[in-house]
Amino acid sequence: MDPTDRRLVELTQKGLPLDLHPYRTVAEQLELEEAEVIDRLQRLMDRGVVRRIGLVPNHYKLGYRYNAMTVWDVPDEKITELGEQVGALPFVSHSYERPRALPLWPYNLFAMVHGRSEAEVEEKVAQLKQLLEADCRQHQRLYSRRILKKTGMRIKQRSNNSTAKDSTAK
Repeated sequence: MDPTDRRLVELTQKGLPLDLHPYRTVAEQLELEEAEVIDRLQRLMDRGVVRRIGLVPNHYKLGYRYNAMTVWDVPDEKITELGEQVGALPFVSHSYERPRALPLWPYNLFAMVHGRSEAEVEEKVAQLKQLLEADCRQHQRLYSRRILKKTGMRIKQRSNNSTAKDSTAK
């Protein structure tokens, strides 16, 4: 990354500004044009430096007090197809593949669901089960007990006199 890209990542890694023109606001801070900020972010995504730009809602503040990570044991050769179907459901906030840890943990497909009641979550799990039933060997639901910090990796911001070694990601 060049110094401008690094500063762009530092400015946006905790989220975009909450205003009507967030890219313009970031551009003003960097003394760039809005289009250049968007182009730089796209290049960083194309290179895999930035994986995605997305919304991280606080489900509790939206009234969704019941949250369950559902875990499914499905055939490895069908996980992409099934994962895409599960991820397309409107009530699944995220789904992904994880390696099994046999013999104790046979699950390889994970899907997070949220609801305003336990009954609502259970209804959604039943819909997932119906979708996956032909291919699912077993599943579990793991209810959240507390809100966990939701952040990805962060790069350490450089001070004016720091060295490159001091700025490694942690």
